[in-house]
Amino acid sequence: MSETIVDIDIAALRKKQPRFRGIEAGHRACLGCGQALAARLMTEAAGPDVTLTNATGCLEVFTTPWPESAWRVPWMHSLFENSAAIAAGVEAAYKAQGRKTKVIAMGGDGSTFDIGFQALSGALERGHNMLYVCFDNEAYMNTGIQRSSSTPHAAATTTSPAGKVRMGKRHLKKDIITIIAAHHIPYAATASVAYPSDVRKKVRRAMAIEGPTFLLIHSPCPLGWGHEGNLTIEVARLAVQTGLFPIIELERGQLANTMPIRDPRPVIDYLKVQNRFRHLFADDLRAKEELEHLQALADYNMETYDLRGDGPDAMDTEAADTVKRRGTRWA
Repeated sequence: MSETIVDIDIAALRKKQPRFRGIEAGHRACLGCGQALAARLMTEAAGPDVTLTNATGCLEVFTTPWPESAWRVPWMHSLFENSAAIAAGVEAAYKAQGRKTKVIAMGGDGSTFDIGFQALSGALERGHNMLYVCFDNEAYMNTGIQRSSSTPHAAATTTSPAGKVRMGKRHLKKDIITIIAAHHIPYAATASVAYPSDVRKKVRRAMAIEGPTFLLIHSPCPLGWGHEGNLTIEVARLAVQTGLFPIIELERGQLANTMPIRDPRPVIDYLKVQNRFRHLFADDLRAKEELEHLQALADYNMETYDLRGDGPDAMDTEAADTVKRRGTRWA
């Protein structure tokens, strides 16, 4: 029998292959859910050899309506407070077995900033070889849009309503990345679903490090933030461009890298597209003062992290992730 030689361009073939997806389509997230997109990006970068723990919250609910599951990797549901503790236990068990499988703990801002922080802090302090990913949508969206300690100042939620007494939440958003950095872990970073390539790169970098790592992904919630689902990326990008959500990396507690902002935008560009801030545009002196306060917070971030760019940069807010798949920058 004669042998047929087929000329195959392996590089071209690989580009046509679908990416690995740890979370499958068809789940029940809301249209435009930033958390669903963030989880997809994270699992694409992490690959199949992982075990996930997932605190109670939106992600757990919309991916696992019994008896269905959208997960294609080992996944465990935990309580609000113990995703990090369970991940630490799994990591210790794998180590005892000699397995190299990476463990990723996941939680929303409620389970990370508030309810599960004790378990997270303990896991970081003990040095477990795991990645913790927080999908930050800035409130308890799953239970009715109650404020969390991640909710921005002046945002209206069902437990921090805007009215005659107050102009939304009166407290500041907790500076969780600084608190995490104080644990002096090898790597901690922030990211945004507006920059998917950046998210993937940071997941891969975190997973390649021996020891505890942390990633905070800003993930808009159209329902809780009050914007259309098709505006999720635009809203997320404005949070970065205004300086309200700085994109940074820290190594052993020290600032190591930032995403420069080429053309900083005023915070009102970010606020006015969300109903949770609409009370700030009323004819009210308190609203004017709160707008000035929020701009001051963004200016503080700009100075603290030196976010203002010196000119066009291939990795700044206008250039990062502008190259599509198969381009040189897509990761």
